[in-house]
Amino acid sequence: MAADRSFQELVDIMARLRADGGCPWDREQTHTTLKRYLLEEAYETLEAIDARDDEALCAELGDVLLQVVFHAQIADETGRFTIDDICRAIVDKLIRRHPHVFSDIEVEDADAVVTNWERIKRAERSGGGETPSALDGVPAQFPALLRAQRIQEKASRVGFDWDELSGPLGKMREELSEVEQAMQSWQPGSGEPASAELEEEFGDLLFALVNAARFLKLTPEDALRRSVDKFERRFRGVETAFADQGVELRSASLEEMDRVWEKVKEEERSR
Repeated sequence: MAADRSFQELVDIMARLRADGGCPWDREQTHTTLKRYLLEEAYETLEAIDARDDEALCAELGDVLLQVVFHAQIADETGRFTIDDICRAIVDKLIRRHPHVFSDIEVEDADAVVTNWERIKRAERSGGGETPSALDGVPAQFPALLRAQRIQEKASRVGFDWDELSGPLGKMREELSEVEQAMQSWQPGSGEPASAELEEEFGDLLFALVNAARFLKLTPEDALRRSVDKFERRFRGVETAFADQGVELRSASLEEMDRVWEKVKEEERSR
C-alpha cells in the first residue's frame, strides 16, 4: 500500500537524519528538547481544525506524526522501544478497550462505551500494581481549563455529581461571593499582589464555571478561545479605526476607545 511505503520512508528519513553524517540539529534533540515542538504542532493542528482548512490540517497532522516518529527514533537508538512497539501498543489497546466490537460485549450507546472504557482502564492500572483512581489518566500538564473539565467528567462517571443544572449554577454564585469577600482585604491598584486566599477563591470560581459549562454540554476551552478571538478581532478593529483617523491609540481616552469599540461591535453584529 502507498500509505505503508510513505510511512516507512518517513521512518527511514528520520533514521538517516539522526545517523552519523546526518543533520546536526536533529542529532542534538532529546525527548525533553522536543516537548515544545510536540505541543506547538498539536496547537497548530487545532487551529487548522477550527479554520476548517483541510490542506492545513493535512500538513499539521503530518507535523504531529513527525514528532511521533522522531521520539520513536530517539528511543530506538538506545534500545528502549521502536515505532513498531508504539503501533503494536495502540493496536492492542484499541482492541482491548473495544470489546463491544472485537468481542461479545454489548453496549447501548456512546455513553456506555465511555463508561466501559474507563472501567477497563482502571482494571489495567490495578493489574499493574497501582492503586486505581477514577481520576487516573488526566495529565497534570493539561491546560487548566481542560484538566478541570476532564477531572469533573471522570468524577461524574462514578456518581460524584449534581443531579440538575441548579447545582453548579448555585456553586458559581457561592464561589463568586467568596471571591468578593476575599477581595475586601485587598485594595486594587495598591501594587500589592493578591493574597493566597483570593487566588484560591478565584480558582474555585473558575472550577465552578467549568462545571457549569460541562452541564451545558459546552467545552470551556473552546468557549474561552472564541471569546479571546472575538476580543482580539474587535480590538484590532478599534486600532484600525483610530489609525484611519491618524490617531495613535495610546493618545485616545478610554471614553473615546469605548465609543469606537461599541461601533466596531455593532458593525460586526450587522454583518
